[in-house]
Amino acid sequence: MSNSHEGTITAARQFVQQQMPEDHTGHDYLHVERVWKMSKMIARECGANSTVVELAALFHDISDYKLNGGDEAIGPEIARQWIRTHTMSSDMADTVAQIILDIPYRGANSGNDLKLSIEAQCVQDADRLDAMGAIGIARAFAFGGALNQPMMSADIQPVLHRSFEEYKLRNGTTINHFYEKLLLLKDRMNTPFARKIAEQRHAFMLDFLESLSNETSLVFGFQKAAG
Repeated sequence: MSNSHEGTITAARQFVQQQMPEDHTGHDYLHVERVWKMSKMIARECGANSTVVELAALFHDISDYKLNGGDEAIGPEIARQWIRTHTMSSDMADTVAQIILDIPYRGANSGNDLKLSIEAQCVQDADRLDAMGAIGIARAFAFGGALNQPMMSADIQPVLHRSFEEYKLRNGTTINHFYEKLLLLKDRMNTPFARKIAEQRHAFMLDFLESLSNETSLVFGFQKAAG
């Protein structure tokens, strides 16, 4: 990689780390670093533009709509302005901003799956992988606790949200989030490389939920309604 690429990525990492506030929801800078590293691995396998992928990964949570009052446009605009200033490329700035806008999960039945570029697919897969497996479990409980959600309930059923707006207004339990999103991610990976990792992390989450059900004598997900 060129010195220009390395210099831009180093500066972006420093900027993002400085801008991201202290966080207790699982959307901290360590999450960004994991997504960035995984994105690089996926991009190498796919032959994607590494600069675009890495910048999109680094900026993807600079202002998460879940934490900023629901405004999806803030994060992409921060990324756009920074990239224009530091790369002098409006095209790259616009491309990265669009990726950040396009990759969020929009609800199980939202019907809003977009046609993503290979670069967007790499970042989306990396971000979704970080919502799975052991780290995904840890982040789910951190997010639920920070928002004062109940951890689990035998009486509150999961909801397969029909729109992004409905999904953003969700108000369930942390365990329901597994059935509303986390367990659905395996089959929504874009790239073969990510799908292999997702299989392992998906199995880990299923084992966890089975153990939790056994320990609490509660039936989770849609099983109660089906039974």
